[in-house]
Amino acid sequence: MANQKADFIEELKKEFGQFNFIPGKRFKFKPPKSIFFEEKTAYPLQHFALLTLHELGHALSNHKDYNIDVKRLKIESEAWQRAKTLIKTHENWQKYGVFWDEDFAENELDSYRDWLHQKSKCKTCGLTMYQTSDKKYHCPNCDDL
Repeated sequence: MANQKADFIEELKKEFGQFNFIPGKRFKFKPPKSIFFEEKTAYPLQHFALLTLHELGHALSNHKDYNIDVKRLKIESEAWQRAKTLIKTHENWQKYGVFWDEDFAENELDSYRDWLHQKSKCKTCGLTMYQTSDKKYHCPNCDDL
């Protein structure tokens, strides 16, 4: 891992010692305290930091899981907003070139929006289905209610 990435992770470990920052194969948060970061990522430091802060955002927001798919989009958005707040309150991270990149965050959120759109599209008629608490999708046009 590049020196600046390692230094940034060390700084996070000092300030957020209640969490475990662990090198992994992808960026993810595993409740209650494990934040995985992609050590060998091709992302530049800026995006590496944003993705790591996004996972920290999940941890600080106490996200555990989601019961319906639209809630996943909600918690992803919350984690990005938390990352944005963290950057605003930590001006010292600028020494690593870390700043908020709205386009990057929105592109990341778009992947979840696209996933939800595809998953909720009725394969018969193309309308958007809705999901009930039993995790099943229902088409307002095709299903008998």
